[in-house]
Amino acid sequence: MTAGVHQSLLVAKRLQGKVALITGGASGIGASTARLFVKHGAKVLTADLQDDLGHCLCKEIEGNSNESISYVHCDVTSESDVKNAVDLAVSRYGKLDIMFNNAGISGNMETRAVATDTDNFKRVLDVNLVGGFLGAKHATRVMIPAKKGCILFTASIASLVCLGVPHAYTTSKHAVVGLAKSLAVELGEYGIRVNSISPHTVVTPLLQKSFGISDKGKGEEMISATATLKGTILEAKDIAQAALFLASDEAKYLSGVNLPVDGGYSFNNQMWKNGLEFCQC
Repeated sequence: MTAGVHQSLLVAKRLQGKVALITGGASGIGASTARLFVKHGAKVLTADLQDDLGHCLCKEIEGNSNESISYVHCDVTSESDVKNAVDLAVSRYGKLDIMFNNAGISGNMETRAVATDTDNFKRVLDVNLVGGFLGAKHATRVMIPAKKGCILFTASIASLVCLGVPHAYTTSKHAVVGLAKSLAVELGEYGIRVNSISPHTVVTPLLQKSFGISDKGKGEEMISATATLKGTILEAKDIAQAALFLASDEAKYLSGVNLPVDGGYSFNNQMWKNGLEFCQC
């Protein structure tokens, strides 16, 4: 292998030598990110409640070897579970460079406040917000002594524009963005970067279950019909690419950013075309 080819391979692996912990990592955005992180040289610990899917993902990526990826059962609302996951990442791989707080739920799809179940509202905040906080808290515990690290959160387009989704989900995602910004200010002095990603709707297994969509293709067609950016479909792997960028040294001076991956949807007034048509009458 020539020096030039060897150097190009090193450049291609943007997370070479880094260790990442991904919550909600057994399916959807988390699984796509795990695959991409491993491809780019990272050691990955995925944490989830879906044990069968988590173990299957590891076998898919590594066969019978767990050198680059492994799985741990983790309920992000349980501080002991989250602490155990962080400690396992450190004991297994020697450190923790990247904490991706990706686990989340939509909750019941009731959009009327008067009919919203209060316990369900609290449950959504427990998973989406408190779970993310616990991940950041325990990642920080091991990152501060190292004077470096990257903490990511999966937020949502619902943190940027009202979509008619349940109030608990919208509230939790606004709060996640606020938490990321607050942590970015606190942790900057330790060299730790904190950012969030706000995707438009991705047809993941979680979304299909929440909305009762059995055909993934049909779901993608429905979303594309209202999208601002035409001619392409947002997939979980696109969010993984955003996470890869923010976790890499290419984003070394980005912190406190809420990165929209929405094809321009969040700042487009969807009524402008109707208004233009009216003016042309």
